[in-house]
Amino acid sequence: MTTQAVSLDPHDGEAPVYPSLSPSRAADFKTCPLLYRFRTIDRLPETTSPDQARGTLVHAVLERLFDLPAGDRTASAAADLVEPAWATMIENSPELSGLFDASPAVLVSADDAVDVRRPWTTDDFLASARSLLDGYFTVEDPSRLEPAERESLISAVVDDQLLIRGYIDRLDVSPDGAMRVVDYKTGGAPREAFEARALFQLKFYALVLWRTRGVVPRVLRLLYLKDQEICDYSPDAEELARFERNLLALWQAIKRATEAKEFRPQPSKLCGWCSHQAVCPAFGGTPPPFPAPRQPAEEVVTPGADE
Repeated sequence: MTTQAVSLDPHDGEAPVYPSLSPSRAADFKTCPLLYRFRTIDRLPETTSPDQARGTLVHAVLERLFDLPAGDRTASAAADLVEPAWATMIENSPELSGLFDASPAVLVSADDAVDVRRPWTTDDFLASARSLLDGYFTVEDPSRLEPAERESLISAVVDDQLLIRGYIDRLDVSPDGAMRVVDYKTGGAPREAFEARALFQLKFYALVLWRTRGVVPRVLRLLYLKDQEICDYSPDAEELARFERNLLALWQAIKRATEAKEFRPQPSKLCGWCSHQAVCPAFGGTPPPFPAPRQPAEEVVTPGADE
């Protein structure tokens, strides 16, 4: 298959335009085609949940942590970065300032070290982020690491038809050129459905790196901060070639569904986390009218979107 790197600069008038796909949107279609439509075609708004905000916050702190000299990358230093990082998030997204007033009934889970009989406060939220960061220091020593890239946007065009892209939390490169892709997970270690999605995401990144840099990553690493667990996976070229074929087949299925304007719901246990039950036929709702076509490459990919 033909693969090439492509400019993502919208001001580059000579760069070709391709439809694009990120691991999160690809996983959406695999999980539920209607969810893909709601998010990518209808672009229905979704309220940021406290868990999502906490995941973004922890990712931001871990990125900033590696700006410090190696000897200063301590658990205490990470804890000190939490409040400034949260302030930056609120500055960039002011709606987050009312996060704990909007839906207090769902802000506390039984797994968290807070009183489940009352809603979370901002202090509870920040404390839970610091607890996850403590979990990070249990599984890794950042003073011994010098990442090659952090929150890096990578992309490739496969088979001259599809731009695949996404943000890697961290890329480590050893002196001999071996690559390790690291992804931070702030939820618990996954059950089967979530584990498959997490590995799909990492294989997606591995495919982009292989096709653009000519090297198959030696290790795909998931760091589960809450449960303080490491999951390592080592792909090979044959596996990534199969994954590429499957990804292109998935894209063809998305194209057919778009042309037919037919995205069916696929109910599962994951429906409990969906923001769109009110307009989902599986829950008695009616989807909005199918919107007018957009340019196929308009999917917005942001850091932390695959958490």
